[in-house]
Amino acid sequence: MFKCILLVLFVSWGVNIQPRTVPNCDQICGKWMSSEKNLLVQVYHDADNTYRAKIIWFRDDPSKPMGEWCDTKNPDPSLRTRKILGMSVLRELKYDASSGSWEDGMIYDAKNGKEWNASVYINKEGLLKVKGYWHFKIFGRTMTFKRV
Repeated sequence: MFKCILLVLFVSWGVNIQPRTVPNCDQICGKWMSSEKNLLVQVYHDADNTYRAKIIWFRDDPSKPMGEWCDTKNPDPSLRTRKILGMSVLRELKYDASSGSWEDGMIYDAKNGKEWNASVYINKEGLLKVKGYWHFKIFGRTMTFKRV
């Protein structure tokens, strides 16, 4: 009986239970699949108030399991044995509220062992646009990801 009374009181007082909204800066967080459907990354908020992404799935040569791929093109010989799966590929992104984008990051391309400047934004269709560039954004390439 007491539970029924509490339920009626909550309903009559108009308890407002709304879904939690995600701050704009954290809209980037989550799992994103590349438009080529060959790469799945997890973007997350790091302890130093920046954003990172790590590889959680990829498809390259099906004759070799994902867990066997290593960072063989890395310019640092000590890192050439690290696994691609689980590797951080995007780091140090900082949210810029004035532009609604994440800037000043670095992106690593394991296919050639190069690291590039990076910026990220979410377009009106909800797609994640990741631009890797060399010093100036006009000298770069953009990858597109869809939230999964």
